[in-house]
Amino acid sequence: MKNKVAIVTYVSKGTYDHNTADENQILAEILDELGIENELIPWSDKNADWSKFDFLLIKSTWDYFDHYEEFRSWLDHLEMLQIPVLNSLEILRWNSDKSYLFDVEKMGFPVISGKKLAAQSSIYKDDFEGLPFDEFVIKPLVSGGAKNTFRLDKKHVQDFLPKLNSLLEKESFLIQPFVKEVAEVGEYSLIYFNSIFSHAVLKTPAQEDFRVQHYFGGTIKAFHPDQLLLDSVQVLVDRFCQNSLYARVDGVIISGVFHLMELEMIEPYLFLVESEGARKNYKEALERRLFSQLQRSSAASP
Repeated sequence: MKNKVAIVTYVSKGTYDHNTADENQILAEILDELGIENELIPWSDKNADWSKFDFLLIKSTWDYFDHYEEFRSWLDHLEMLQIPVLNSLEILRWNSDKSYLFDVEKMGFPVISGKKLAAQSSIYKDDFEGLPFDEFVIKPLVSGGAKNTFRLDKKHVQDFLPKLNSLLEKESFLIQPFVKEVAEVGEYSLIYFNSIFSHAVLKTPAQEDFRVQHYFGGTIKAFHPDQLLLDSVQVLVDRFCQNSLYARVDGVIISGVFHLMELEMIEPYLFLVESEGARKNYKEALERRLFSQLQRSSAASP
C-alpha cells in the first residue's frame, strides 16, 4: 500500500501568490501529521508520473487560466489514469469557466452574473447602451487573480473598445455590474470543508481600487457570519458543492440578501492562517476523506 498523495500546485512566478501564506506547505504539514506520504508537484510538470499516486489533492493550480487548453488536456489525462482527485474532475471542469454563474442563477439563487461576450466577436459602444447598469467590470470568462479585469462606465467605454476587441480575439469575456457594496463594505468569503462551514473572512479593497485580492493591497479580516447568512449560503453549498472537499463562496450582501460573486472549487486560497480553527477544520476534513479513500484503494489493490 503506497498511500502516497500528490499536492498539485503550479510553477510560481510571484504573480498570484505575492503576500500570501504558503498553504501548500501547511497542507504538506497536515498530511505529514496524518502519516500520509506526500509530494508537491506543479500540474504542468511534463515529467510528473501521476500514476504513482493513490490520490491527487488540487491545491494551487493558480495559473490554469493562463494555459487553459493545456489544463483541460491534463484533466482528461487524469481521467484516463482513473486516479481519485479532490475536488473531482467534474467539479474542476464545471467551475473553471465562469459560465457556471448562469447555471447557479437559473436555479433561482441571487447571483452577480452579467453578460457574455463571445470570443472573436466585435463589440461596439451601442452594445453597452442596453445594459441595465451604468458601471461595470469586464473580465475573461476563464480567469483568476483579477487578470485582464477592468472597471468601466458607459461614458468612457468608447476609449476602451480597441483594447477590448483585441482581447476578444483570443478569448471570451464577461461583463458584470459594478457592485458598490464591494468598495464600500467588502466581499465576504465563506469556506466550507466537506460541505460544512469552517470559517469566513471579509476582504476589503485598497482605497481607490475595486479588486479585493490581497496581492493588490486588499485587507483581510476574520468574519463571523450571522445565522441568516449561514443558512442562505448553506442552501447554495448543498446544491452545488456536494462531494467537494473544499469550497469557497465569495459574495456580497445587497439590501440584506447575499449575492454570489464567485464559487471557488478549483484552487481557492483558503485563509488558513487568518481564522482561528481553520487549520484544525481542514485537517479533520482531510482525515475523513483521505483515509476512507485510501482504505478503498488498498482493498482494491491485488
